[in-house]
Amino acid sequence: MAKKNAVRDQLLDDLIDELSEECESAEDILGNDGIIKALTSRLLNRMLEGELTDHLGYDKHDVSGHHSGNTRNGTSPKRVKIDQGEVSLEIPRDRNGEFDPQIVRKHQRRLKGFDDKVISLYARGLTDREIQAHIQEMYGVKISPSLVSNVTDLVLDEVKAWRSRPLEDVYPIVYMDALSVKIREDGRVINKSIYLALGINMEGDKDLLGLWISENEGAKFWLSVLTDLQNRGLKDIFIACVDGLSGFPEAIETVFPKTEVQLCIVHILRNCFKFVSWKDRKEVAADLKPIYKAATEEAAETHLEAFGQKWDGKYPSISKIWHDNWTHIIPFFAYPEEIRKVIYTTNAIESVNRSVRKIIKNRGAFPSDDAATKLIYLALRNIAKKWSRPIFNWQAALNRFVIMFGDRVRLL
Repeated sequence: MAKKNAVRDQLLDDLIDELSEECESAEDILGNDGIIKALTSRLLNRMLEGELTDHLGYDKHDVSGHHSGNTRNGTSPKRVKIDQGEVSLEIPRDRNGEFDPQIVRKHQRRLKGFDDKVISLYARGLTDREIQAHIQEMYGVKISPSLVSNVTDLVLDEVKAWRSRPLEDVYPIVYMDALSVKIREDGRVINKSIYLALGINMEGDKDLLGLWISENEGAKFWLSVLTDLQNRGLKDIFIACVDGLSGFPEAIETVFPKTEVQLCIVHILRNCFKFVSWKDRKEVAADLKPIYKAATEEAAETHLEAFGQKWDGKYPSISKIWHDNWTHIIPFFAYPEEIRKVIYTTNAIESVNRSVRKIIKNRGAFPSDDAATKLIYLALRNIAKKWSRPIFNWQAALNRFVIMFGDRVRLL
């Protein structure tokens, strides 16, 4: 293998030396009319001829082909879009019309690399017409917006497979969050929510579990989401971290009755500050901090009572927010620092949503649910490629989970 690689490298070096002598600039090599493009065209034509030879069973001009029952029958011109732009090919034919080339299939007008380039641009938030302009400017190839749509629609099969893939048995932590998008439906533009579930598995790695679109949120919707996760193999969740999603606590109690629901403390604080004037914000923030930083639930209740005595006369809504949500705030206080750090906030999934929003911000409204789904899925796929390490301090949290949840922890 090493010898083969050395020979290949020498051939490449010799080729580059020749090209450097014959060409005056990089444009002569890489440009729309450059040698690389011409070389690709010739290479594809040579490979197509090889395919026909294999099909017929004899080389071109070989006498063994005489009276064989099938012969070469000229070529048909064809233009195909590739990574470098567009090339002209001569597709060989056989007299019996039986030859079916595989490298460039019948009716195929684009090679896979070209489709991948279109999908990559789409995944970065470019609209169909922006991709059309970019491809024409960079490669001198004219494509229609409908072609972009057709190419990216191929992603929907991948989305379907991703949505139905098996999940792991246990995710100690699952974050749930939503982002709002505008989608056209029945001739009008309506607001819909894209719901995401981000799981942390036993190794501490992030795993996007699914993507759902719904106009209305509630227990019935969340029941369908959680049942979907259960049907795909998820058996247990220790802690579900959410941002006050309507109907979620009731639904998860039905599907995963042992799971504890933890409201995002950061979102609780944001809701509180909606009622506070700018001049009081710093002082209110300082007085709220002892509540969520308390060592125990009892200490937190004491601090909340003290906060109410000081601020209820001016901002009664703040204490009410804490009291109304207390049931789903107190799980936080039962955990040691190692686990509190990873359930304190839904920032893990919010950072995903922020990245997605950057991609979709140029879209006024999606023409359909499928259009929104394929773009957001592609954005998520790119985001997930950057996840190479377990979440911070995971080993310490895992040791605590083993002690606290016993047999529910499955390490193998």
